[in-house]
Amino acid sequence: MLTIGDKFPEFNLKATVSSDLAQAFSDIHAKSYPGKWLVVFFWPKDFTFVCPTEIAEFGKLNSEFKDRDAQVLGASIDSEFVHLAWRQHKEELKDLPFPMLSDIKRELTSNLGILDKNEGVAMRATYIVDPEGIIRFAMVTDLNVGRNSKEVLRVLDALQTDELCPCNWQKGQETITAA
Repeated sequence: MLTIGDKFPEFNLKATVSSDLAQAFSDIHAKSYPGKWLVVFFWPKDFTFVCPTEIAEFGKLNSEFKDRDAQVLGASIDSEFVHLAWRQHKEELKDLPFPMLSDIKRELTSNLGILDKNEGVAMRATYIVDPEGIIRFAMVTDLNVGRNSKEVLRVLDALQTDELCPCNWQKGQETITAA
């Protein structure tokens, strides 16, 4: 699995960006958001139980990520059409403010090393990628355990200080000065 300090892989994927069929799809690639931090999170499959809770929470926090000059990207191995159907079917996903990437060929998940060996789906992985394309945070949880999107935001805040941040540090608190 790629981790801290590794270059995030190049990608060019179809994405579902709206619940409206007329403007539902777009191509998103690694350089679609120049100069921005990327928060890229993966879920195993659409139309499941834990995944929509996480996706909806990232949606609720999207403006806070944007305030920090970060673009949220969600992804799974499902097609853009399955993403669209899920958005149209699940109320909390209808107005999702970030793209849902389709890694149907499993290229990005394979390049990251996060394809579950038993299930053949994306692991529940989260990455924070700096504007130079370097992975600065990587986390994977068990397929049955949802992640904490507020913790991802907290880590982004800490990374953006470019300082030493103690345990449980929150934005606005003192950082550590090395003696």
